Amino acid sequence: MRLKVLIDNNTYIDEYYWGEPGVSYYIEDMGEVFLFDVGYSDLVLRNAKSMNADLEKIKTIVLSHGHDDHTRGLKSFFELKNHPDLKIIAHPDAMLHKEDDGLTISAPFSKKEIENHCALQLSKKPVKVSENITFLGEIPRTIDFERPQAIGKQWVAGKWVDDYLLDDSALVYQSSKGIYIITGCSHSGICNIIEHAKAVSGDKRVCGIIGGFHLFEVTDQVTQTIEYLRKNEIREILPCHCTSFAVKSAIHTALPIREVGVGLELDW
Repeated sequence: MRLKVLIDNNTYIDEYYWGEPGVSYYIEDMGEVFLFDVGYSDLVLRNAKSMNADLEKIKTIVLSHGHDDHTRGLKSFFELKNHPDLKIIAHPDAMLHKEDDGLTISAPFSKKEIENHCALQLSKKPVKVSENITFLGEIPRTIDFERPQAIGKQWVAGKWVDDYLLDDSALVYQSSKGIYIITGCSHSGICNIIEHAKAVSGDKRVCGIIGGFHLFEVTDQVTQTIEYLRKNEIREILPCHCTSFAVKSAIHTALPIREVGVGLELDW
């Protein structure tokens, strides 16, 4: 599997691309090519062109969840041309209207509008994306120190309800060495995601993780997360996007982490 970071809050050392608060990964697996998230703006198109990531090959876009820093790039993607053969995979709640303090933070299109552009596969259950990569679906929240926290509200069946981001999901890549996990924001909890990835793949050997951990302050949760990562003997840890410098530093003190930014390429 090859992964190119098209969108991240940061750019990689000596790589002259643009960054923005968001996520988009260009992923190749056994001849299949797809995007995991599309960032916040048209930057996904500009960086892809600069990085020789051929978006014409894209047949599938997987959305980690419905927040606009992961989905708003769809607007520019659809403006580029019609995509009758394109499929979007996401949790059903990813298409709901979401607001926080009166600010819309949801995807730029409703479920009905997206269906006018492409095929939409909404699933709470795991979905095979390529030969070795699976969308994890809804993540069970079983880790006691990763308690669900609402971020704003979402419009469900004619009323506003607290949004606990049940749509937050991730990918698992199964290799002969073990599994690799690719996250968007980890609103579900990075440790919950890892546990579910183990269950879905049937493999407890976690080789690496890349993505947002949604951790901002060095709290007891971070301490317990570090201990969990240590116990799982994860060799490659690449926190980015919604992971603060303080948290990265705390993790790195205990376990070596790698830098992430636009322009980074991984071969797993």
